[in-house]
Amino acid sequence: MAILVFDIETSSLPLENFDEAQQEYLFREAEKIADEPAREAKRAEIRMQFNLWPFTAQVICIAMLNAETARGQVLFTAADFESAGDAGPVEFVACADEVELLTAFWDVAKHYDTIVTFNGRGFDVPFIYLRSAILNIPISRKDWLGYRYQTDPHCDLAEQFTFYSVSGRDGAARRFNLDFYCKAFGIESPKSQGVTGLDMNHLLAEGRQREIAEYCLRDVRATVLLYQVWKSRLAGIK
Repeated sequence: MAILVFDIETSSLPLENFDEAQQEYLFREAEKIADEPAREAKRAEIRMQFNLWPFTAQVICIAMLNAETARGQVLFTAADFESAGDAGPVEFVACADEVELLTAFWDVAKHYDTIVTFNGRGFDVPFIYLRSAILNIPISRKDWLGYRYQTDPHCDLAEQFTFYSVSGRDGAARRFNLDFYCKAFGIESPKSQGVTGLDMNHLLAEGRQREIAEYCLRDVRATVLLYQVWKSRLAGIK
């Protein structure tokens, strides 16, 4: 059974993409604050959240690995990127835009039976579904948000390590981030080289797309190792 492990990186769309009514809607909570510094701080906070919403952000990178072979691709937007002649099991593929990137992703995804993600049910999958719909890109796999309490065709490790949120927000099985789980299980954190998801906007603005791609790949490699931990030590617990 072919298993695809993937992760996405996103970046907010320019504010000018939204008309006056949309901006009023997006910043409504900030405009209720009378104090100007506090209002501007709230606007900045909301602006950072743009990265999390598929109607205010775009997919700029998807890293994918076959869980068994560790071979895969990293798709990233970089119209002027020149291939460095990458050799090895992972190919870095520059895409002219988000349409090309998502089209290439769905072409790969249709060949896999199962996917593994970290928080993919809550973020990655609905994000790429909605972005694909917005851009009118055919979706080759529409079954990744089906029955929550199963690991086929979608094994979301954030669900598995919390036993489907059995403890709520503060109990024994509360949710931690990928960085925390990696350190707990002796896996090198994808953030160990100083880049985090919060850096995507400025890295993109500075033309550092290859760094984004490499960070995304580190996320996926860590997820593969975490999946192996779960499969060997925890899979089957009910």
